[in-house]
Amino acid sequence: MVLSQGFRRRARAARLIISAAALATLLTGCIFTESFQRGYVVPEGALEQLPLGASQEQVLIVLGTPSTVATLSGDVFYYISQRTERTAFLPQKEVDRRVVAVYFDKDRRVRRLADYGLKDGQVFDFISRTTPTAGTELNYLQFLMKQIIR
Repeated sequence: MVLSQGFRRRARAARLIISAAALATLLTGCIFTESFQRGYVVPEGALEQLPLGASQEQVLIVLGTPSTVATLSGDVFYYISQRTERTAFLPQKEVDRRVVAVYFDKDRRVRRLADYGLKDGQVFDFISRTTPTAGTELNYLQFLMKQIIR
């Protein structure tokens, strides 16, 4: 059976349209970005409500319970938040970090307010709990070779 020229053109056009639609669907998944907010989000204008000399109780009323408190003296409240984004199937990437520190004097009055961002911090590996050293560690074969060469 011989297919007409018009039928072949329509079949080729249909395949092209289906391929373009499949490609567009795949690319749409790559553009999709999810945003995740963790921690304490400081309300807009809240820091302006805390003048220097404000009491610790006023800070708790305006900002609420801190994320953490300085462990030794308790004279600093830390409000910590983090925003990450994930595009399609890629791992999450930290986009923004904010640490608001409220420092108190001995009378528990606000001495200083600090607002630290992502650019102010350093990356620290909390999981491995190892300190990098300048020396090199030998594996088993390197150790044997050193013993033979001596």
